[in-house]
Amino acid sequence: MASRGLSEEEALTEMNKMVAFIKQEAQEKAREIKVKADEEFAIEKARLVKSEQQAIDAQYDKKRKGAEVAQKIAQSNLTNKARLRLLNRREEHLQDLFGTARNAISTLSQDKARYTKFLEDVILQGFLQILEPSARVIARPADVEVAKAAGEAAKEKYKEISGRVIEFEVVGQLSDDLAGGVKLISGTNRISVDNSLDERLRLLEDRMLPEIRKDSFGINENRKFYT
Repeated sequence: MASRGLSEEEALTEMNKMVAFIKQEAQEKAREIKVKADEEFAIEKARLVKSEQQAIDAQYDKKRKGAEVAQKIAQSNLTNKARLRLLNRREEHLQDLFGTARNAISTLSQDKARYTKFLEDVILQGFLQILEPSARVIARPADVEVAKAAGEAAKEKYKEISGRVIEFEVVGQLSDDLAGGVKLISGTNRISVDNSLDERLRLLEDRMLPEIRKDSFGINENRKFYT
């Protein structure tokens, strides 16, 4: 039995079914594409947000570290300035002490008896350091006569101590700016001894400085070794 063809109505119905099927397939495909696109968008968005957060965190961390370094530098500068001010004040205090001592020694020569005895002692010390037959004693112009008298007494004591004889001359070539005392030069010009009051005070300052610092300011906690 031969099959008959579809009527126009049946053909239209089948066509509508195919269109509906295609449309449904298209809608499902569109939904799949949208879901996938939404997922990819969410992933990319999360990646971008994380990347930006990391960049912001890195910038913040960099700024924080920079601020900490700047704070430490500022604190170190303030500490150094305070330490320098303290050291300057301490140095000023020491210079005041030494200035007082210099003023004190400048009045020694006004006491003739004490000054003569002092000259006798330092000239004798110079003779014993030189240990030569002759020496030149250099004094301030105003001290020439008292230095001669002190030198004669020192000469006798030198002979008693060493068993030697020494001849000396006194010249007034020591600066009037000094507080007093004498310098001695051996006859051969090989040995010189500075026994001026100013030099002896300077040596005393150097020798006593650590002890003076300790008495005035206490023990230096940063110092590890003491001699």
